Amino acid sequence: MRSGGAGCSARLLLTVGWLLLTGLQLTCGINVTAIQDPSLAREGEGEPEGDEEPENDSETESEPEAEAEDDREVSNSTIVKEVEFGMCTVTCGIGIREVILTSGCPGGESKCIVRVEECRGPVDCGWGRPISESLERVRLACVHTSPENRFKYIWRLLRPDQQAIILANDSAILEVQRDTHPKAFECETLDNNEIVASIRFTIYTTTELQMKRASRPDTDAVLVFVLTIGVIICIFVIFVLIFIIINWTAVKDFWGAKASTTEIQSELSSMRYKDSTSLDQSPTDIPGHEDDALSEWNE
Repeated sequence: MRSGGAGCSARLLLTVGWLLLTGLQLTCGINVTAIQDPSLAREGEGEPEGDEEPENDSETESEPEAEAEDDREVSNSTIVKEVEFGMCTVTCGIGIREVILTSGCPGGESKCIVRVEECRGPVDCGWGRPISESLERVRLACVHTSPENRFKYIWRLLRPDQQAIILANDSAILEVQRDTHPKAFECETLDNNEIVASIRFTIYTTTELQMKRASRPDTDAVLVFVLTIGVIICIFVIFVLIFIIINWTAVKDFWGAKASTTEIQSELSSMRYKDSTSLDQSPTDIPGHEDDALSEWNE
């Protein structure tokens, strides 16, 4: 009986333990699902929030970009108003000009030079003059700025009623020897295959050059003489003025004495004139008195 009762009690304990385990497993499973569901719900709810956040980020990023663009436009407009451009150094072809800042200069200056940039004028520069010439040779130069090798140069020999001949020289300087007939040359300056300047030259013969020099009036010597005389006269006048300023009192006394002598001389001359007039009138008066006396005696 005792053995049977012990076996029954063991079985009861086992069944009770199994029931407890199954109950615990069920309760744990319910809790796990209950715990997981809110997280899933949160994740499901968080997904649209994540979708909305990039939109907000894009909007916030676009706003600074728009503000930056507005600031750039404002700064550009202010820069345009504050900058002036100087005169171009050439009237044709290519030259340089100054970029002047009218506000914001260092040291409180009203204007200051910011930089120097290239400027361009009309392409056709007409007829030019050689940079150097002699009775035998002539040196011609194309229109260019530094650096010289930046441009491309095309030299042509012009012929009347014929096609021009392109020369092999591609540098900015061309040296030509005088011929028995006058010649005409043309040079084109190209920048990126674009003609930016064109100039022509006439090369006279030796006899023509001599005739031009002989017929030209020799004004250099006359000009030098006139300038020299003018400078000497200006220096003399300056020294005279300096002398008068230094010795002003003596000069004043001298001119005062001279003025007094002139006044005395004028007074003396006037007195002499009066005396002479009185002497001239006295002989005419005397015969009148004598005639009156004789007429009274006769009566």
